[in-house]
Amino acid sequence: MTTRLGIGLPQNRQYNLGKDVPDVARAAEDIGYDSLWVYERALFPEPQTQPLYGVQGLPWPDAYRGVAEPLVTLTLAAAATERAELGTAVLVAPLHIPFQLAKSLATLDAASGGRVVAGLGSGWSLDEYAAAGVRPFEERGKVMDEMFEVCRAVWGPDPVVYEDGRITRIASAVVGPKPARPIPILVPANTPRAMRRLVDHADGWLPYADGPDQVAESWRRLQDLAAERGRTRPLRTVVRVNPDYTAKRYEGPDRRPFQGDVEQIVSDLMAYAEIGLDEFLVDVSWAARDAQELKDVAAEVYSAARAAGFCAGARPSGSSTGAISS
Repeated sequence: MTTRLGIGLPQNRQYNLGKDVPDVARAAEDIGYDSLWVYERALFPEPQTQPLYGVQGLPWPDAYRGVAEPLVTLTLAAAATERAELGTAVLVAPLHIPFQLAKSLATLDAASGGRVVAGLGSGWSLDEYAAAGVRPFEERGKVMDEMFEVCRAVWGPDPVVYEDGRITRIASAVVGPKPARPIPILVPANTPRAMRRLVDHADGWLPYADGPDQVAESWRRLQDLAAERGRTRPLRTVVRVNPDYTAKRYEGPDRRPFQGDVEQIVSDLMAYAEIGLDEFLVDVSWAARDAQELKDVAAEVYSAARAAGFCAGARPSGSSTGAISS
């Protein structure tokens, strides 16, 4: 089967954001990528008070120093492109005021001609929660639920009414602009509670590529849960891949999945081909030294994936219904 491919945009310290984000976004769209993605890392604690993902002994990667704000980054990309979708993988939703985030996403979708995909996660960094000050970390699940509800209300018809939230109160109001089309909400989910939240409230699944067997098993569990809970709408799937790219082939028995050159990365990608997933986000922005290398590697990955039959190619530029004027 053929699968859509997305690429991560440059957000890290080695990039000139104002120049490199539009440049990489245009190049990726011209190459044929279906979507452009950002992630959120609000701060880098120093000294580190909590290990990465809360896993003991795991340090934060240096790439997390100075990550650009995701929606600003997507806006720069939107202004430079016409058809590629604009996704977040992921926004740490409880770090944001629900009403403000819903309105920002709606505005970007309206301006870009209906291209936003909202990947929302609950996060894990206690330091980020303390800095944002929206709600305590322990309430992240409840804030996620409210975020879903507020987004659907704000993006829906006027007058908007939402009166029962912990954070949000909208008595009756006109709220615009509206999205150009219903914005799909995707969430990562690897626990029973998170999977129920996904099936009941979201449009799709945004897992990490932690092995084809693991992803296939989780996908089966999600489908079974959707059937059990009476969901009839299909779940969209976008799998995030963070390759450890090297210019030369990585040799040795200690090689990890998605470590090595483009041939090795695409070979690992092909192991997922039979699961029946919709799209893969390949983010080589962390490993690239600069925007030129990022564009070069992105072109090689796309060409190799297409030659292997992994992706079918994309619509030509200009086929979208609209874009922000640059």
